[in-house]
Amino acid sequence: MSTPQPKTPQQTVARKHDGDGKGIALFVIASCQLMVVLDITIVNIALPHIQSALDFSTTSLSWVVNAYTLTFGGLLLLGGRAGDILGRRRVFMFGVLLFGLASLFCGLAQSEWQLLGARALQGVGGAIASPTSLSLITTTFDEGPERNRAFGVFAGVSAGGGAIGLVAGGMLVEWLDWRWIFFVNVPIAILIAFLTPRHVKESERHPGHFDFTGALVSTLGMVALVYGFIRAAQEGWRDPYTIGSFVAAIVLLGVFILVERRSVQPITPLHMFADRNRSGTYAIMLCLAAAIFGMFFFLTLFVQQVLGFSPLQAGLAFLPVSGIIAVGAGFTSNLLPRFGPKPFMVTGSLLAAAGLSWLTLTDVQSTYLGSILGPILVFGLGMGLMFVSLTIMALSNVEQRESGAASGLLNATQQVGGSLGLSILVTVFGTYSRNEAKVQVPAFLSQAGPLEKAEFARTGQLPAPYADQVLTSGVSAGFVTAAIFAVIGAFVAIFVIKVRPSDIERLKGGAMIPGAS
Repeated sequence: MSTPQPKTPQQTVARKHDGDGKGIALFVIASCQLMVVLDITIVNIALPHIQSALDFSTTSLSWVVNAYTLTFGGLLLLGGRAGDILGRRRVFMFGVLLFGLASLFCGLAQSEWQLLGARALQGVGGAIASPTSLSLITTTFDEGPERNRAFGVFAGVSAGGGAIGLVAGGMLVEWLDWRWIFFVNVPIAILIAFLTPRHVKESERHPGHFDFTGALVSTLGMVALVYGFIRAAQEGWRDPYTIGSFVAAIVLLGVFILVERRSVQPITPLHMFADRNRSGTYAIMLCLAAAIFGMFFFLTLFVQQVLGFSPLQAGLAFLPVSGIIAVGAGFTSNLLPRFGPKPFMVTGSLLAAAGLSWLTLTDVQSTYLGSILGPILVFGLGMGLMFVSLTIMALSNVEQRESGAASGLLNATQQVGGSLGLSILVTVFGTYSRNEAKVQVPAFLSQAGPLEKAEFARTGQLPAPYADQVLTSGVSAGFVTAAIFAVIGAFVAIFVIKVRPSDIERLKGGAMIPGAS
């Protein structure tokens, strides 16, 4: 048995510098993910200001959010594939700079169509950068505890970015101007692009071609599906455009499956779904993304319109969610090698369902401390436990040449699940709100004076407390539906996910060093 040789000072310094470089690389990758993810929610706080500045109608205003999420979710798979073929660092930098340029265009927009076009371009940049950033973790960090910790940071940023976006949006809108929610991305993108070639290694390039047909058909199919639900919420299920949108979505998504089955190098390698753990992971992500998008959307409405919070107060109200998600993600990444991902997936799903079920009790007498803070902390802890486990399971047993596609598919299920789930929840919200309005309008008219009736006839808007009752009824129904999504995710985690001993060994990365964190 040979005696271990002591490390030379040069080797020690090299290892230290390598660790420092990886720390900066993780900072760069996580910063990109935070910038991309928080942009989904940072706009929510600013929507009333954008509407008045650029003369959006209430209906078209929703597309300020959807133009971003749909191009983002629809092109994520193509972005992941581009990283595999062209080199992930190169594609990552291009996506970051495109996102920054589009953000500049958003801030400078002077009309409705300019802003929507720039938001769609933002989604393209995010779709290129986000899956590439996730796959860069697999090439930068060694498998085992080191990679687990990196995934923990990445997952915490992904899950907490929504809450951080609401806080940042509230601060920028209240202290500066709504345009700064876009301008702030420009210096961040430039800094990321500057640091990337200095601290992030380039990945091996794999020969291949781009499945542009699959990307186009899948994006159009999801746009049609989401638009169908949004149209149903506004005009009802019997509206011809609603029905036509759903028919188009079914046809386009069916064509997408056929295209992928026949493609030599598909944008979505269908064989990835042959692994039950990976398929289950995508299904859970789909459900929980719908739940988390719904939670932020409805609570943002509730705390501003019923509790009377300012934009900054509304943003700060969600700050505890970011903190508890970070705690849950760190806790999970440290214990994964010992217990495996399944216990955290099951527990996280059940906690998310419990938090959302608790929120269904919200009514017009609710307060933030008494009715909101507790449920969102329970929900946030569940999300923190979930995202690290889901990320690791989605990339487990994936060949290096397909890690970009696998990363893109995980991100795509998150964004598509969020967009599709939110459109379903908004449909439920609209139905219950209209039903409650049928009760509240006669009650208001029976008590209102001539001036109040004239104002209602002019605007069609009920005053408080009648409007609060209508909104709360719809929000509560939305939380019921979101809780159902989370319960479905829990059932999938319990009955579909089967963690093998080899999976846990891979998480350990060999023998654990005593005392290592």
